[in-house]
Amino acid sequence: MTDWAIVTGASRGIGQAVAARFRQEGWGVVTLSRTPCPVPGVVDVNVDLGTPGWEGAVGAVLRDTLGRRAGGRVCVVHNAALYAHDDALSLDAAHLRRVLEVNLVAPAVLNRLAREYLTEGSSILYVGSTLSEKAVRGAASYVTSKHALVGLMRATCQDLAGTRIHTACVCPGFTDTELLASHLGGRQEALAMARNKTTFGRLITPEEIADIVSFCARTPTVNGAVLHANLGQVET
Repeated sequence: MTDWAIVTGASRGIGQAVAARFRQEGWGVVTLSRTPCPVPGVVDVNVDLGTPGWEGAVGAVLRDTLGRRAGGRVCVVHNAALYAHDDALSLDAAHLRRVLEVNLVAPAVLNRLAREYLTEGSSILYVGSTLSEKAVRGAASYVTSKHALVGLMRATCQDLAGTRIHTACVCPGFTDTELLASHLGGRQEALAMARNKTTFGRLITPEEIADIVSFCARTPTVNGAVLHANLGQVET
């Protein structure tokens, strides 16, 4: 029996590191992202989770892969996210809908598509953020969607009661990814400030977050938990 991971946003950053980690551990991996995932050996599905209609292509791939290898564990990792500069008092409706489509609606839809393949020991893992439980200025749609993602995880926990399928939300702090660099405008002074926001004085690596995701996938006692992984974020 083959264990399978389904990882969204796996073309770079945390998602790529998670896909690589599962492959190193011998899992089959299906990746969903707009651009190809460079990890060797994955089943790469190029879809835009912000555009409705991707379900058909993904559902067909899941039937062709997981459906033919019944019995192994399946771990769904909801990692894809949009992170924009915006303000809670001037949000554009179309912009907010797109962010929610990727950050919240897509995970809910993918859960439905994957549900029939989730055997005992399987898991649904959400990648949140320190902004899942706090807020900063200028990131209203991201903060809102990441708060909601924790709610979706907790609902997942309750609705899977008795199935021996578990869930958790991993909340990284400042992680050394293209997403963070892009959000900070690539400015070295901003990156230095981010490093100084941890008690270790450095950014988290995507591989460190992948370690935690892997741990969660094989540890049902974390069911329903929000796990903060931020190197001890400095509060001001």
